[in-house]
Amino acid sequence: MIRNGTRLASQVCETQVIVVKSTPALDALTCGGAPLVPLGAEQAGAVLDPDFAEGTVLGKRYAHESGAELLVTKAGAGSLAVDGIPLGLRQAAQLPSSD
Repeated sequence: MIRNGTRLASQVCETQVIVVKSTPALDALTCGGAPLVPLGAEQAGAVLDPDFAEGTVLGKRYAHESGAELLVTKAGAGSLAVDGIPLGLRQAAQLPSSD
């Protein structure tokens, strides 16, 4: 299982992430259709899958329905997915208005 604080990099683009909240679902985490690898690890030279080429946004958190969260530290062309299902941007909590 991937642990909190783990830094991962895409094999197909420049995307880098930090695991903020880990769950067992992250074992099937991909970016651009290829599995993410630990930052600094040798990359296998995979090719970007056009079905997963939406891109990532620097500084945004992506969440999975299991509760897992990733923070993008370097944006890239690939999109994050778990078991082929794209991860969505985590929405900010609504603050009460101060009238």
